[in-house]
Amino acid sequence: MSEIPGAFRPAALRFALPCDLKQVRHAAQTVHRFLAEQGCDEQILSACDLALVEACNNAIKYAPDNAQALPVQVEVISTPALVELRVTDHTRGFEWPARVELPDPECESGRGLYLIQSLMDSACYLRGNKENILVLRKARLSLPESGSSQGAPLDNDRLITGLLEELSSCYESLSAIFRYGTEQNKITDLSKFARRLLSDLTAIVGAEWFIFRIVQNQSWLEVLAASDPAFHGESFAFRGEGSQSTFLEAEAAVSRNVVWFDERRTLATSDPLRVKSGGRGLVHPVFVGGNFIGTLALGKNPGALPSTAPVFSASQTNVIATFAHFLAIQIVNVRFQEELVANRIIARELEIAGSIQQSLLLKELPQLPRFELAALCRSAHQVGGDFYDVLKISEESALLVIADVMGKGVLAAMFAAILRTVLRASPELMREPAALLTRVNQLLFDELSGVDMFITAQLVYVDTTARKLVVGSAGHCPLLVANGANVKSISPEGMPLGILPDTVFVSEIVELSPNCRVLLYTDGLTEALDGDGERYGQERLAAWLNEANTSTARELKDQLAEKLAQFQMKTGLNDDQTFLIMTG
Repeated sequence: MSEIPGAFRPAALRFALPCDLKQVRHAAQTVHRFLAEQGCDEQILSACDLALVEACNNAIKYAPDNAQALPVQVEVISTPALVELRVTDHTRGFEWPARVELPDPECESGRGLYLIQSLMDSACYLRGNKENILVLRKARLSLPESGSSQGAPLDNDRLITGLLEELSSCYESLSAIFRYGTEQNKITDLSKFARRLLSDLTAIVGAEWFIFRIVQNQSWLEVLAASDPAFHGESFAFRGEGSQSTFLEAEAAVSRNVVWFDERRTLATSDPLRVKSGGRGLVHPVFVGGNFIGTLALGKNPGALPSTAPVFSASQTNVIATFAHFLAIQIVNVRFQEELVANRIIARELEIAGSIQQSLLLKELPQLPRFELAALCRSAHQVGGDFYDVLKISEESALLVIADVMGKGVLAAMFAAILRTVLRASPELMREPAALLTRVNQLLFDELSGVDMFITAQLVYVDTTARKLVVGSAGHCPLLVANGANVKSISPEGMPLGILPDTVFVSEIVELSPNCRVLLYTDGLTEALDGDGERYGQERLAAWLNEANTSTARELKDQLAEKLAQFQMKTGLNDDQTFLIMTG
């Protein structure tokens, strides 16, 4: 069959583009090569490249979830007279406006349609039931006549300049974020890192100065990084007592909104940003997960811009927000890493202190003829400052020791170990608790006072043959002795160890009746709290000791431990609890 005279077969390219933005560039390159092979000049190639990328991006970005698996169909037809591009999408579609105007520079939408309409000679959007087709045409031989309905008036300078600036800032922003992102696990100087990052930001958005303040104690702002030494002043409160609510940075922090300023804004006399008075810029509050991190202020110096020009475009403002949020994440990450390291150090210190404390506790209590001893030590935390000891002097005598080192952790455990060593190194004074306390205080005073710590201690010399006690105390809880029908409270005079270098200690002698009960304890017993906040108290402890209906020290220990556990059932331990019981 003969062909119709004058008919010709156009060159065509058809392919399916996956619904993936990463594939758009490859699709544009494919079309570019095809049109180049058809002899299209650079002007047509550039126009088709930009229009096709914009069309494909929109087709993919606005595809609903149920259409993500469907490809975007791309068709290119080239004839000697024109190039036609067809992009078939599976979005919900939209109404193509009768006239496409260039949107305001501050507006983030509408520029894509203007770009397509300006680059191509005609554009037609055909909405369908399940798919839509965008048809774009570009003449190859001649341009449309002036006043034709084909195409919108072309404002190339304004359009291309704006597009290039935005594309350039986006590329530079992504490059900087990527570059700094690779360093986030290597940050050793957060202030230096912030200065480098924000210096790049000022170059990208055309700013001339910056200052980033970081929040401290939830109500103060202090400089982390600044471009001008004039900003490196004192921190200031943005809320609470003495807050500087008139400062621009304080306003942004409290309102949680971006604060813009220009030459018309009168700044407070002491506002740190007043050094840039007459300039223009913004203060951006920075949050991560709802937590306030700080403020970023950027600006331009007086006279840098015409009075009618915006200081930062919408896209530049977005870039500023992106950089500020990225820096805030790094701050949070560095804080987390520092806290993690600190917690590991603390955990290791507690492990060491726990080992020291365990080494102080006797594996088995020495016993005395006609008397029985039992003891218990419970820590409110992983490591406490309490300890007890029984130093056997002879078959008939011993020195009972109970002490409470102020503080927790390694230092408290170390002082407890030192105290134990010093006591054991002075056997000649074990029968004289007051003299022994005097020596211990003289030996430990410099070390204890040097770290602002002290120790309360009680030493009790037991003579089972004479059935008597010699009691010495260094600011410790009273000794309780149940002799028959009443309970005596023994509290000899003496300051805690480490308070004064020349403290005077005295001893008190106590006679022991048959079936007596003796209790040495730390203040964790009397200060135990119940659910109503009431303390267990010394009176309750003395009453229990007087009414205890058992004769063995071990049974008394278990009974007292159970009594305390029931009392603080709703609160738990709020302090270390240590006690030593003797019956005889």
